[in-house]
Amino acid sequence: MSIVVEANKISKVYRLGQFSGSSIGFDIKRWMAIKQGKQDPLLSQAQENDRTSSAGKDSIVSSLKDVSFNINKGDSLGIIGRNGAGKSTLLKILSQVTTPSSGSVTIKGKVASLLEVGTGFHPELSGRENIFLNGAILGMKVKEIKNKFDEIVDFSGVERYLDTPVKRYSSGMYVRLAFAVAAHLESDILIVDEVLAVGDAEFQRKCMGKMNDLGSSSGRTIIFVSHNMAAINQLCNKSLFLNKGMVAASGDTSSVIASYLNYNKVVENFEGDIPENSSLHGTGEARFTKLRIFNLNKEPKKKFGFGENIFIDIELTVNKKIEQVLVGIHIVNNLGEKICMLTINSNYTPIDFEKGVYNMSFQFGDILMPGEYAFGLSISHFSSGADIDYIENFSQFSISRDSSNKDLIYPWPTIHGIYKPNAISELKKIV
Repeated sequence: MSIVVEANKISKVYRLGQFSGSSIGFDIKRWMAIKQGKQDPLLSQAQENDRTSSAGKDSIVSSLKDVSFNINKGDSLGIIGRNGAGKSTLLKILSQVTTPSSGSVTIKGKVASLLEVGTGFHPELSGRENIFLNGAILGMKVKEIKNKFDEIVDFSGVERYLDTPVKRYSSGMYVRLAFAVAAHLESDILIVDEVLAVGDAEFQRKCMGKMNDLGSSSGRTIIFVSHNMAAINQLCNKSLFLNKGMVAASGDTSSVIASYLNYNKVVENFEGDIPENSSLHGTGEARFTKLRIFNLNKEPKKKFGFGENIFIDIELTVNKKIEQVLVGIHIVNNLGEKICMLTINSNYTPIDFEKGVYNMSFQFGDILMPGEYAFGLSISHFSSGADIDYIENFSQFSISRDSSNKDLIYPWPTIHGIYKPNAISELKKIV
């Protein structure tokens, strides 16, 4: 396989509050150091990109640090990581929107990028005119664009508004047309950021199907950034996990996703205490403080047989009276997807909490297929859905295909789905 993208020790730093260096003298010093093959002085001053801490107006932060990887022709590379990990900065460098502070990138072939809603579109021009404009920006000839024009319009689903200025388009319409242009024109490498999340579910399925087709049939190279692990797993044969601007893991997608989810899991102690800094969103009004998993004999357990009942015990500390809230206990799989939600009140009506410490318990079983799982805990305002406290990926547990119940047999070594419904079935001979 030939290498079409080669990134060698890419670093990117930014000076907060400045458009360039702080002085002409410092810029000359940087230029002379780079000319002499020495390290850029700006790099040695860079701090870790921690968005939660304050910084002075002239602080220098590192968005990427010594990032290296290769992409072969026909590969689909997924790039994952938390917000602020450097994913978008890396895509801008690969798209040649910006240059690295140090290191180099070698790209062989034409690149089509979809980094932001309406990238390369002129708001005053119509959708029709922007197809030709965007195609020209991507290096396509008018004849090539005309040959693909009908396919682009049909895929985008905006034919009715084709002669309307795109400044009147919704963000979803922008994305539909922009993706249709980038995906149908003859580029060798397609770069797609998380912007597909703007589109509706039906369009997202179309996009995923199109990118699958591009990778498998035409041999086009795809670079895809997403927080949706299921989408990354479906589309990409290789992945890159960025953490604080550095490569934390790279290789086959399943192992990289496992590394990412393992890194983000909330570590618990033997007592099931939930650390105070575990909340992804929180107002301080209430906080989940404990989650423990048992079998029905109240023995702590993390590995269960197929169909075995599971008992969980949860502690919630309420710091002030809250009204009209919903408590949900999510079961998530090893891709971070929510499978189902357990609630205190099965009819989903909101409840009130006075200040105090509350204990909640759930018993469930005979629903999960063999696999690896974890819990997500949420308490939110019923009317707005705004989180009061939200814990993600806590207290991992597993279901094996073995069962202590001789009447319940799961004979296959592979997983068939993720959920076993409590269904009533009937079999009868009709002839």
